Amino acid sequence: MPKMRAAIFVEPGRIVLEDKPVPDVGPLDALIRVTTTTICGTDVHILKGEYPVSGGLTVGHEPVGVIEKLGSAVMGYAEGQRVIAGAITPSGHSYACLCGFGSQDGPREKHGFKPTGGWRFGNTIDGAQADYLLVPDAMANLAPAPDALSDEQVLMCPDIMSTGFSGAERGGVRIGDAVAVFALGPIGLSAVAGARLMGATRIIGVDTVPARLAAARRMGCDEAIDFRAGDPVEQILALTDGRGVDVAIEALGTPATFEAALRALRPGGVLSSLGVYSKDLTIPVGAFAAGLGDHTIVTTLCPGGKERMRRLMAVIASGRVDMRPLVTHRFKLDDIEKAYELFAHQRDGVLKVAITP
Repeated sequence: MPKMRAAIFVEPGRIVLEDKPVPDVGPLDALIRVTTTTICGTDVHILKGEYPVSGGLTVGHEPVGVIEKLGSAVMGYAEGQRVIAGAITPSGHSYACLCGFGSQDGPREKHGFKPTGGWRFGNTIDGAQADYLLVPDAMANLAPAPDALSDEQVLMCPDIMSTGFSGAERGGVRIGDAVAVFALGPIGLSAVAGARLMGATRIIGVDTVPARLAAARRMGCDEAIDFRAGDPVEQILALTDGRGVDVAIEALGTPATFEAALRALRPGGVLSSLGVYSKDLTIPVGAFAAGLGDHTIVTTLCPGGKERMRRLMAVIASGRVDMRPLVTHRFKLDDIEKAYELFAHQRDGVLKVAITP
């Protein structure tokens, strides 16, 4: 049986590179040879044991590759074709998909709590940090990558760009809005770019890492404030003449940033939450105006599917957004453990790493 290299979750604190069998291809599947992938903050949650997955699972959910083999029922694609697939892989025919929420196309947990939605790669099935990736429901999920766009140009589309843009979309950003983005990692930076595209005319980014504050300005932030220099809510209120922001996007996943985002809102504002939370959230009664402030709180799981990927690549091709500056480091798959060590500890100004088998 042919073997391939794969980054495998062993136990909390250990993701290692090992050999695994190349997956068999079912009728609706496609096997892609991965040409570029990356590490996500969610993978670090898995590494740290903050998000449970089964031992032996291949991690990763951001693939760019070439179709190696197609299932017998897959039509409209060709072997050798260059493609991407979203981190979320909706079937296209579930109740969630037919209701317009393909990101939630997944099993409901009867006991315990493990939010999965339609996130399968590196969560419930083997993921993308490997030589090969099996893509389920290929006709709903494979999106052809234009020849004019490089791997690194489209690398953020499967997750980071889709998630960050959805924070602005679900927040209902409108022309002339003031928007605050809390945490300027790759998702927060993508949210900045998405808010700018949707018409926000004042975008305030919040972080403390100088490289990220600088990157935020390049991605479209009008002000990038350091929360260590003072209460970020007070700084935002000062910048908005006491009004607050129309939309606050929380892109970290901590109770402190959630509360700050809520407090930064104008009356009737929207908190758009993108963070993956590893502990319980408590909504402070004061920040929530005792439930009387007409606030809206929305959450988002990265939209997936081939049409979403097509739209994001169209944005890249238009030149309106360039995601390549988010790739700050590059590693071979053989060095994936070194890449995790760098990314998990946020050393050397890392934003995203490109992994090439």
